[in-house]
Amino acid sequence: MRKVWLCLTVLACAEPTATSPRPAAEPSSLGWQQSNSYSINAADRTIYVTLAQVRGEGEPVNAFMRRMFASADSADARRLVIDLRSITGSDARLLVPLIKGVLMHDRFVQNGGLVLKIGTNSFSPTQNAATLLAKYANPILVRD
Repeated sequence: MRKVWLCLTVLACAEPTATSPRPAAEPSSLGWQQSNSYSINAADRTIYVTLAQVRGEGEPVNAFMRRMFASADSADARRLVIDLRSITGSDARLLVPLIKGVLMHDRFVQNGGLVLKIGTNSFSPTQNAATLLAKYANPILVRD
């Protein structure tokens, strides 16, 4: 538990607030979704999250994460499925709100509470998030 609090303390110092322009290769041109989204399946109390960008136009990722975790709390979601396949590079510190949010929800840290979808085209932020979450949250990793 001490390691988790140390990790949270370090991560708390790095929460980003700025956004920057999108890279030249648009995710839509590659057949991927352009914006972050989530949906809740009330029947099995699962929240499905697609992270398509951690930087760029639209809602900052930290605001999106706060909104998503608030919705998960109000729906009493028991499982979190996060699709990270569309993230092909960016500043890894921008995923801090995701990691903090997962670690602060015990129901997602327990075995079977977190599923991460990763892909062969995923780079630094996805790898860093998956590594940290694998160390502290026991996720089920699904690779396409």
